[in-house]
Amino acid sequence: MATVAANIVKSLHANGIDRVYGIPGDSLNGFTDALRKDGSIRWVHVRHEETAAFAAAADAATTGELAVVAGSCGPGNLHLINGLYDANRSRVPVLAIAAHIPTTEIGTGYFQETHPQELFRECSVYVEYVADPRQMPRLLEVAMRAAIERRGVAVLVIPGDVALAQIEDDRATVIERARPVIVPGGAELERAATLLNASKRVTILAGAGVEGAHDEVIALADRLGAPIVHALRGKEFIEYDNPFDVGMTGLLGFASGYRAMEAADTLLVLGSDFPYTQFYPDDATTIQVDIRGSQLGKRHPLDLGLVGDVRATVDALLPRLAENTDRGHLDDAVEHYRRTRAKLDELAVPSKGANPIHPQYLARLVNEQAGDDAIFTADVGSPTVWAARYLTMTENRRLIGSFTHGSMANALLHGIGAQVAHPDRPVIALAGDGGLSMMLGELITLTQNHLPVKTIVVNNSSLNFVELEMKAAGFVTYGTELVNPSFAAIAEAMGIFARRVERSDELEDAVREVLAHDGPALLDVVTERQELSMPPAIEAAQVKGFALYAIRTVMSGRGDELLDLARANWRQLF
Repeated sequence: MATVAANIVKSLHANGIDRVYGIPGDSLNGFTDALRKDGSIRWVHVRHEETAAFAAAADAATTGELAVVAGSCGPGNLHLINGLYDANRSRVPVLAIAAHIPTTEIGTGYFQETHPQELFRECSVYVEYVADPRQMPRLLEVAMRAAIERRGVAVLVIPGDVALAQIEDDRATVIERARPVIVPGGAELERAATLLNASKRVTILAGAGVEGAHDEVIALADRLGAPIVHALRGKEFIEYDNPFDVGMTGLLGFASGYRAMEAADTLLVLGSDFPYTQFYPDDATTIQVDIRGSQLGKRHPLDLGLVGDVRATVDALLPRLAENTDRGHLDDAVEHYRRTRAKLDELAVPSKGANPIHPQYLARLVNEQAGDDAIFTADVGSPTVWAARYLTMTENRRLIGSFTHGSMANALLHGIGAQVAHPDRPVIALAGDGGLSMMLGELITLTQNHLPVKTIVVNNSSLNFVELEMKAAGFVTYGTELVNPSFAAIAEAMGIFARRVERSDELEDAVREVLAHDGPALLDVVTERQELSMPPAIEAAQVKGFALYAIRTVMSGRGDELLDLARANWRQLF
């Protein structure tokens, strides 16, 4: 008879799983040995379990398929939590095998004992404890189906002795994804059409839910004469080949997206969970379409909420809509975007002489030299700002980040999973110096697994975005300085091709060289610490905050920091 562990491997193989991310441990021995004996599933060995979970999240995000991660008991699977939070909040299907201490010792305070089913409950759509081998493979099937259908994390907690126990039913069931088409009812569609047909200035806010509906949303915008604003997670799905694009809104966005929403008399929100309430227009009629009814009205009061797939809902709505021949709102928004885009591009230029490199210039060069099918990952903070503003999407490019969970150090970790899932595509990780140093050991994962990820380090010797938040709130920056080594030298010691650049006139060749290298490569770029990433709308509180920051900085004897700030940002402030 087969063991529970062998049946898990058999079931994973039957479902097309050919890789599992993790680190071995004694409570996982039954599972990893079953992988060894089977030989059809690759064990992707990382240096930290958090990496395994983030890698699985990127794998699932870029393939749309179930990804699998495993952690040993106690501290081992505890390290998975941050990455599993990211996967669950990004709504990607991940199965986590969380090994547990021996069954007879549970509840005694045994070595490495935790209560995983309680710990993982908040970061999963399903978590269950396997106390008896007779629960399997049924619970495995339930967990896989939950992850796939609910688009989230499912966790099976399995003691090591249960994994090694004989299983009575050695079946391997293939879990096929259901593909329903969900459309609002006719009366709801008519009501939406009535509201939209009566509107003169419609703006569309597109989120991650427009995936697979690019052409339909473009057709809708054309019919309504509506500019399309995107949330960060919608960028990769709607920005490309889009004559109605007016950019992004939110804390990382820019003025044109904010203005197009403020000027609207009707806002149509398509598949977006955009969380920043201050960026929604106060007086516009608001219609929201989302596959999950629980999301409707969660961020902003609605005049109408529709449950449905964006693509199917738009298809059903289009025949009910009259063509808006007044293109004034659209033309104004597109022209404003053109001017805003030009101003942003003016900032993406080389610095003079030996002055620190503008990060906008770095992002521009990476964008220009990356392939049309590149997968970009970006660390939370300033790398995400520059990615959002200077990376342009194509139909085949992807942009992955911890955009909802907001975890540091995700870029390299996501890059590992993206590269494993897509070995023939370029993967470029835009890492902050704080993020990279937090999980620096994962550079070894690149060499050990022969992963040609290109890591671009935005090295400003600070927790840069945190500093900006402090300044905007009126605080003197404190505790944010990073005393960095040469990341290029560290990478070279790990067997990675690396370059370090401190001058703008050396950057273009270095970017080209690193991106063209056959294998893992790292570019360590010393960038301007005082660069401001201005939000699209400056509120009075932020103006007051910067004034308080200036006063307090001078009073604390750090007035030279203000001179550096003015020097670095003179071109965008005046």
